[in-house]
Amino acid sequence: MKNRFDLIIFDWDGTLIDSIDWIVHCLQTAAVQCDCAIPEPQAARDVIGLSIRNACAKLFPGVDDATLTRLTTCYQQTYLSRQLGREDLFPGVYDMLVELKQAGYQLAVATGKTRAGLQEALQATDTEELFCITRCSDETASKPDPLMLHEIIQHANAANERSLMVGDSVHDLQMAMNAQISSIAVSCGAHPEGILQRYSPLMCLQQPAELLNIIRG
Repeated sequence: MKNRFDLIIFDWDGTLIDSIDWIVHCLQTAAVQCDCAIPEPQAARDVIGLSIRNACAKLFPGVDDATLTRLTTCYQQTYLSRQLGREDLFPGVYDMLVELKQAGYQLAVATGKTRAGLQEALQATDTEELFCITRCSDETASKPDPLMLHEIIQHANAANERSLMVGDSVHDLQMAMNAQISSIAVSCGAHPEGILQRYSPLMCLQQPAELLNIIRG
């Protein structure tokens, strides 16, 4: 796969950083705080990658707008209560990103997080300068709409056929399909390999740092 891509776009949660269990906890905590039924862990995992409002709307169907707003606020407050650090990245991720950038690849993030949430995470992990652009769900359309990928590709002045999406959820891979770009799945996050393979990724990796050897060819 060497020299096939110029732009590599990563999802954040569950792809670069080991945060899925924390997100599930935060969603369940929001449910308790808002007197809603506590979702099962897999149901919570299934909405990770969507914007938080879309995720809550899917996870708690039928709630009114006021409750939906409370759910998203409670989720965000709990999520931001934990101090992240570089150690929360999956093993080898930071070094992989540095090496890819030094090798001339443009790197980007396409995430369902809010801008505030992503900025805190980028600063806490000291990764902000490694990406040429990051796009968040409160700045553009939520996954699996391809708009954020289109915006990233346009900003990077890249071609669709030279762009790669790396993600851990069906929302990431569906977005890549909708944008008509290639994808690689990682099975360390929201969804297992058997489900991710339904979305025709080039391959499915167990850990994101394995991508480095794939790209090296």
